[in-house]
Amino acid sequence: MIDKKFIAAIIVFGSLWGFAECIIGSLFRDVNLPAGAIMTGIFAVGLMTLSRTTFRRPGMQAGIGLVAGALRLFNPFGGCFICSAIAIMAEGLLFDLIWTGFSFDLKKPQTLTMQASLGITSTYLVYIGGYIVTQILTPVFSSAGFYLENLLVFIPQILASGLLAALIGVVIVPLVFTLKNLDIALQDRLYYPVTIGVSALCWIIVITNTILFVWL
Repeated sequence: MIDKKFIAAIIVFGSLWGFAECIIGSLFRDVNLPAGAIMTGIFAVGLMTLSRTTFRRPGMQAGIGLVAGALRLFNPFGGCFICSAIAIMAEGLLFDLIWTGFSFDLKKPQTLTMQASLGITSTYLVYIGGYIVTQILTPVFSSAGFYLENLLVFIPQILASGLLAALIGVVIVPLVFTLKNLDIALQDRLYYPVTIGVSALCWIIVITNTILFVWL
């Protein structure tokens, strides 16, 4: 039986992440901020941690990444949008694999130190992993061809760029656990109207922004 509540959650979390990448990420790029690391550390890891600690079900974050990546494709501006969409989808899958592989659903980090360690480790691995996957798949999809030597040249830069994301993650993940302790939840009668409404609003804003950008 299809869990409609679970599917709705995947769509709303993915829509929020995609919206943030398209709108807020573009603003960061316009002022020359390191948008990739900031977006991963705050929005990607923040939303995925919140969704995972709420539902505790493997596969959810991979789905969230697919929704967010699909929405990013509807906003083909702000650099290589294909690269960005691939990175988003890869980050969702990697987060899912990390939390499932290390059984974080079963071992809730109780102390602030454990939560901070989880934040810095998972965010760093998700960011550099997504970056590397992007460097491999983007040339393939663009028909340029992938060459290992081209990737190896960028490995030191990729590993270094993940440090900022990790430093953000060390704050964001404990913050999410703190918010979870407040035990804030939507009433059942409001769940679907709110999730559907928020998801639709995210997609409408992004698509409208794309149309206005093209016309103007």
